[in-house]
Amino acid sequence: MITVVNYGAGNLRSVENTLGEIGATYHLTQSAAEIEAAEKLILPGVGHLGQMMRALDELGLRDALVRKAKSGAPFLGICLGLQAMFEGGEEAPEQKGLALFPGQVGRFPMDARVPHMGWNEIVPLGSPRLLRNIGPKPYVYFAHSYYCPLSEATAATCHYTRDYTAVLESGNIFGVQFHPEKSGPLGLKIVKNFVEL
Repeated sequence: MITVVNYGAGNLRSVENTLGEIGATYHLTQSAAEIEAAEKLILPGVGHLGQMMRALDELGLRDALVRKAKSGAPFLGICLGLQAMFEGGEEAPEQKGLALFPGQVGRFPMDARVPHMGWNEIVPLGSPRLLRNIGPKPYVYFAHSYYCPLSEATAATCHYTRDYTAVLESGNIFGVQFHPEKSGPLGLKIVKNFVEL
């Protein structure tokens, strides 16, 4: 059973559709207790980092998410859900992230066309479990104006004005900057890889 955090994310329905298409059983929750009891957890997200963190705080979910990440259960952040795993970011300097990983989420340069929107190639580093059996030169769909820094947990990079973290893996914690739910059959495979962990 996959537990999906429902704090009002704009991509919630498309994440549900993806899970349904691959035959995964799931349920939505706004409960801290259900998050802590989850077998596997997905934190979706689009929009503004500050608004997301405020919504999580208003629902009393921040501490439960951090404890779940440290519990050993598979935990996947999608797009803004990945960005929330860092200490904070330029988009909302006053708001703290979940601080599961060090570093700040940055903004693409002012002279870059933002958001970075559309299909782009990701470059796997090593053999990430999320990208198992997806073939060479995977192209996935992005829609973001802010990017996660490179770190020891970076499992794949993408280049748009600079290299940044496109996939993160560290133990039981996973994150993707792109939208697997908008990335066609390859995106379905990536979500299925998470479900089958």
